[in-house]
Amino acid sequence: MSRARRGFRVLSPTAILGYGFPQDSFMRGMERSPDLIAVDAGSVDPGPYYLGAGVPFTDAAGVKRDLRIILREGIRRKVPVVVGTAGGSGAKPHLEWTWKIVREILRDLTLDAKVALIHADMNRQDVLAAWKAGKTQPLAGLPELSPETLDTTPRIVAQMGVEPFQEALRMDCDVVLAGRAYDPAVFAALPLMRGYDPGLAVHMGKILECAAIAAQPGSGADCVLGELEEDSFLLSPLSDQRRFTTESVAAHSLYEKSDPYRLPGPGGHLDLRRVTFQQEGECVRVSGSEFVPSDKYLVKLEGARLVGYRTISVAGTRDPVMIDGITEVIESARDKLEAFLEEEGIEGQLHIHVYGRDGVMAELEPIEKIATHELCILIEAVASTQSLANTICSITRSTMLHHGYPGRISTAGNLAFPFSPSDIKAGPVYEFSIYHLMEIDDPYMFKVSIAEP
Repeated sequence: MSRARRGFRVLSPTAILGYGFPQDSFMRGMERSPDLIAVDAGSVDPGPYYLGAGVPFTDAAGVKRDLRIILREGIRRKVPVVVGTAGGSGAKPHLEWTWKIVREILRDLTLDAKVALIHADMNRQDVLAAWKAGKTQPLAGLPELSPETLDTTPRIVAQMGVEPFQEALRMDCDVVLAGRAYDPAVFAALPLMRGYDPGLAVHMGKILECAAIAAQPGSGADCVLGELEEDSFLLSPLSDQRRFTTESVAAHSLYEKSDPYRLPGPGGHLDLRRVTFQQEGECVRVSGSEFVPSDKYLVKLEGARLVGYRTISVAGTRDPVMIDGITEVIESARDKLEAFLEEEGIEGQLHIHVYGRDGVMAELEPIEKIATHELCILIEAVASTQSLANTICSITRSTMLHHGYPGRISTAGNLAFPFSPSDIKAGPVYEFSIYHLMEIDDPYMFKVSIAEP
């Protein structure tokens, strides 16, 4: 295929469904006659709560706005629309939530579409059998799986690869809504069916899933177009405010990666050691990406379980004496709390985050001296019940409020509270209990079904 011939064009509207995008950018993309509109709708970045609780982290109105534009243009122009990790976390409730929004849009716009749903939820017994067979391994420092972990994790999803999407697209579906998916899969599945190079297709998908974040200036709320050719792919901005540069695209290789040269995924990994970036006006051409199949087909499992309930209190201080002695004030509050908890037989956790000192990096903060005139103190209490979390937070907050530190002049109170009530019930707390790889025999194991209108 020569460069003069038209390649396979993929329109990526936004980094995550619901983040929004300019209609002008999207329509510019549609004027380029894309072969596919694909969008990633989720991430683990917001933490384990949304998977554990089964709720979306994006707003329904924002998702509906984005999908209304995407579906209207895609269905009317007969361009397939593929959505991965529906609802943010990609479990059954998230997929159903997204399908409900899509169904409302189809009815509102009187659009007729064949919609496929792909579930990513895993059966506990299947995961248990894989663990017993030695086909699982932990990631991110987690321990090995156990029956207890599986029993206490309400829902488990697996990142599907391109194969379930291809199955749905072979069924001539206009819209494909999938649960948890490997981010590039929604972009790479169809061009791989058309015979394009897997290394280039997956690498282009890895960039497109972030939409214009790899452009300059970067944005997750703007559209881009990727054009896949035989020996390269071209990234094009769809807004006059942005352009791709070799530096911005190359820098994206460091995004969310522990190794910029080797990117693992279902069925293999991307090898980027021989990648080159070439400037072409406001666009960048990428070549040299290679996909290396693995001996075993591995998928990443994700699961979150309830560990307690949280109460927080936000306060500020501008007293230079307290700021100088903030470590002693915090230690005193901890000592009083620990004595109370021991006396009452209460178990719980206390975390005090000091913004302006080390609130972002905690013990990794390299700067020891506080160089600000004010501090924000976030008191976080976690316990087995909301009531106990409230108690821990209340005792800590009142202790710090009235602690008599050396040099204090005013005795009215040490902290300023921006909210009343000062203590905020933050509700259930979840942790990632399952973050493991699992070997599977069939990448088409994910259930594909045609949705009923």
